[in-house]
Amino acid sequence: MNNNMDTTAETTAKKLYDYQQNDITALFDKLEQNPVHHRLLYQLPTGGGKTVIFSEIANRFIRKYQKKVIVLTHRIELCRQTSSALKTAGIKNKIVDSSIKKVSRKDNHDCYVAMVETLKNRINDGQIDMNGIGLVIIDEAHHNSFHKLLAEFENAAIIGVTATPFSSDIDLPMHKNYDELVVGESITSLIEQGYLAKPTTWRYDVELNTLKTGLNGDFTVSTSDELYSSPAMLDLLVHAYEAHTKNKKTLIFNNGIFTSKKVCQVFTDLGYPIRHLDNETPAAERIEILKWLKKTKGAILTSVSILTTGFDEPSIQTVILNRATNSLTLYHQMIGRGARRLPQKKTFTIIDLGNNTDRFGEWNAPLDWQHIFDNPEAYHESLSSHSATETHSMPSEMRSHFPNSLEISFDVQKAYQDALDSQQKPRIVIRDSIRQHALMCIDNSDTIPEALTLMEELSKEIDWRIKQYAKCLGRVTKNYTEWLRDDYKERLKIMIQKLIHRRGLLKTAV
Repeated sequence: MNNNMDTTAETTAKKLYDYQQNDITALFDKLEQNPVHHRLLYQLPTGGGKTVIFSEIANRFIRKYQKKVIVLTHRIELCRQTSSALKTAGIKNKIVDSSIKKVSRKDNHDCYVAMVETLKNRINDGQIDMNGIGLVIIDEAHHNSFHKLLAEFENAAIIGVTATPFSSDIDLPMHKNYDELVVGESITSLIEQGYLAKPTTWRYDVELNTLKTGLNGDFTVSTSDELYSSPAMLDLLVHAYEAHTKNKKTLIFNNGIFTSKKVCQVFTDLGYPIRHLDNETPAAERIEILKWLKKTKGAILTSVSILTTGFDEPSIQTVILNRATNSLTLYHQMIGRGARRLPQKKTFTIIDLGNNTDRFGEWNAPLDWQHIFDNPEAYHESLSSHSATETHSMPSEMRSHFPNSLEISFDVQKAYQDALDSQQKPRIVIRDSIRQHALMCIDNSDTIPEALTLMEELSKEIDWRIKQYAKCLGRVTKNYTEWLRDDYKERLKIMIQKLIHRRGLLKTAV
């Protein structure tokens, strides 16, 4: 079938949910209340139905104003999917791709779907009439490639649509190209209403010191391949899969093709059903692989740069981030592939092997998108601080709170090895560390309240020791590490009170 053939209206449109209907009304009201050239940016989480929403807006706009609509995308696959969605909404539309050299003024289509570069070339060649365009809808509007075209639509309203209204390029903030942000339902709200699945996240602490950042602001493929194709990381990946999601339908996201193919080989050797897919996979083979994924129970698909947008397979039960990223958008897009809700699927699993949750927060944690849109520089800075390499040293101001303590250091790794050598259980390392911290607190205070206040000064030191202990144990989740930290502090509090009480009894006896 020719992908450029005309798509005509269908009588059956997809039923809109209440929140979608409300957002459509709000967006359309803003179009009517503002100047013709007003630029709106609409945020809605992945899986919320952005395409359904902007298709209905296009439909209403065409019927009310008798003007044409252009929908811009950044990939040809998205063009086809968008065209199909518009058709379902009852909109006669046409894909403008490389085979369409000219769009006549007499063309009777209500809507066009095009990629940025294709449309830019047609405009430069004078092969498309811009005067009849009343509304431009930009899908995945966070992509910086779109801003170069916005000036061409002086007499048209513009609606950008994205799950993450944040540009990774600090020099191209989104508030420079859009006049107003309209925030849709949050991820938490969509989960509570039953539209998205609820996540369970398993996080592993991965040393990322060898990763380097490229010109695009994200970690380079070469350094990612070197880290994630290493035996240690492949072993961790298999362990995480088998521990938390064995035999469940799984997507594995990688940064490099070399890593993805290595992952495919390792899982194949272990007897698991797995296929590899990347942006160089021939179209026919890609279709065959996605059909295999849909019908195969417990299928694993390891991929690179191909399934983050325009891919919808609700039966996915687990998403594994076998990579680190500095892109907030990519983080949300990857996880969103597993968030589709089905009657028999109310939850899904996230396995994070790139410290991404530390960098961006939990996927379903609330974000103040309006603040991020208004203050992108501040958000950039906060992300940079999260990405900074953690180092360990007790600051002098912290040391000054413990003048009566001669010994404040504790070599967790040595203590762990000593415990193994003497055939003792590893948990004595935590016991001895807690005792040292308790003595530091009571040696430098006279009362329990004073000692407990000093305990708070040790918070970062405790975090460091727990992290080192977790590394000694190997292959433990951050969920467990956080439990260890909370348990450590609770036991430290109890020991401080017990030791001070004992010292008080000794003084009384004397």
